[in-house]
Amino acid sequence: MSVAHLIIEPTFMQTRLALFSTLPYKVADMKSDTVRFGRKELELALHEMPGLLSLREQYRGKKPLAGAQIMGSLHMTIQTGVLIETLVELGADVRWVSCNIFSTQDHAAAAVVVGPTGTPTNPRGTPVYAWKGETLAEYWWCTLQAIFWPDGSGPNLLLDDGGDATMLVHLGSEYEASGVIPSPESASSEEFSIVLQLLHDVRRERGNNVWRPLISKIRGVSEETTTGVHRLYERQTAGTLRFPAINVNDSVTKSKFDNVYGCRHSLTDALMRATDVLIAGKRCLVLGYGDVGKGSVQSLKGQCAKVYITEIDPICALQACMQGLDVVTIDDVVGDMDMFVTATGNHSVITVEHMMRMKHNAIVSNIGHFDNEIDIAGLEALQATGDVEKIEVKPQVHEWRFLRTTHGPDGKGHSIIVLAEGRLVNLGCATGHPSFVMSASFTNQVLAQLELHANAEAYGKTVTTLPKHLDEHVARLHLEKFGAKLTTLTDSQASYIGVKSEGPFKPEYYRY
Repeated sequence: MSVAHLIIEPTFMQTRLALFSTLPYKVADMKSDTVRFGRKELELALHEMPGLLSLREQYRGKKPLAGAQIMGSLHMTIQTGVLIETLVELGADVRWVSCNIFSTQDHAAAAVVVGPTGTPTNPRGTPVYAWKGETLAEYWWCTLQAIFWPDGSGPNLLLDDGGDATMLVHLGSEYEASGVIPSPESASSEEFSIVLQLLHDVRRERGNNVWRPLISKIRGVSEETTTGVHRLYERQTAGTLRFPAINVNDSVTKSKFDNVYGCRHSLTDALMRATDVLIAGKRCLVLGYGDVGKGSVQSLKGQCAKVYITEIDPICALQACMQGLDVVTIDDVVGDMDMFVTATGNHSVITVEHMMRMKHNAIVSNIGHFDNEIDIAGLEALQATGDVEKIEVKPQVHEWRFLRTTHGPDGKGHSIIVLAEGRLVNLGCATGHPSFVMSASFTNQVLAQLELHANAEAYGKTVTTLPKHLDEHVARLHLEKFGAKLTTLTDSQASYIGVKSEGPFKPEYYRY
């Protein structure tokens, strides 16, 4: 009698998922109603995304991205679905992961997997590995699945938001070259310990020559956001950037539309969906007055809140003063504020010591970047010692009850309400920026991918912003939606101010 041997594939941490799976996609829900809802929202969003619609029409039948294998790491929303399907229409072979554990819209992910011509039982769309509410280990597993194509190859272009995909391929290749991967126990954060564990597991299963061949085929990356761009410039300065990068974040039609006008729309949307608390008359502290902070302030002032800001930059602080805002430090006002919104892109902006001093039921949220502007790890450490209790109000809304403070009700412990686990509140508790705003951002992304696919090697290992004429082109694509009509300069007028009549109209150093 023979005994069959069961082959057990290695799984990654607590995910119960094979490290290198053969799953063609992994999303939360592929029910017909979910897919139908996602497809209808994709159709409606496309109408509100004139930039992407114009690019589809411009390149219809031409396939300028043929041969491009694009791995995308960006919030898997309806608007991102329109971006993905635009890249596919232009000829790209795309694989996708969300860049945030809470930002995925599950109906969007399902619809993109099925595609415009598929069915739930016969998907014909794009491989997506994303669902709302992933663990950190699941998130990094998803990232690994999106990086490797079924034939074992990898991307030749990255489309990144926050720099996680870029970081993973760089660290993987660097640790292979040195022969040493740091121990996960040496990591400064839980998330980085998971990254190191992933790299150890990949080496254990596939050997020490996985990431170097993969990174050698990557021709470039387009980066969506401030922190990811910062990481790229750090690598450029250090001489460790392995491929060209296009800084999409600092295109005016991204930084102003997404960061200012998008946040103006989506911050209060998220706060109201999460809490139903009246914003008018509340004292709100916005930490950081860059583009995201400016949009956040406009959002709160639109609801007649009393808004204060913190700043490190004297120019931004002076701008705030000229808008009639009080510029304060968090230490001076932490006990007086009703709502806190971090918008800095930095870490440890609101510490656990700050939260211990906040008034009862103060609302704490982040719209900046990543998950470390608010000291969630500090709260979890207090939870482990029994000093704080975490109570779920509903998904992505938690009461953290301090058990040893004395300025809560009846002289007992106070509570604070933390939104989206300190991650992006507008995506964790709402649906993110509206389609029109994301059209401007994502039109820049498509232009960046087109440029890299055509000319990546001409850039060298540098970080570059799209030229001004393309920024103006993105704006032009969106003006018709508003019924706007541009004035045309005469040749004499153009000559007088030293520009061409068709533009560009401002020098590169101009600040809008």
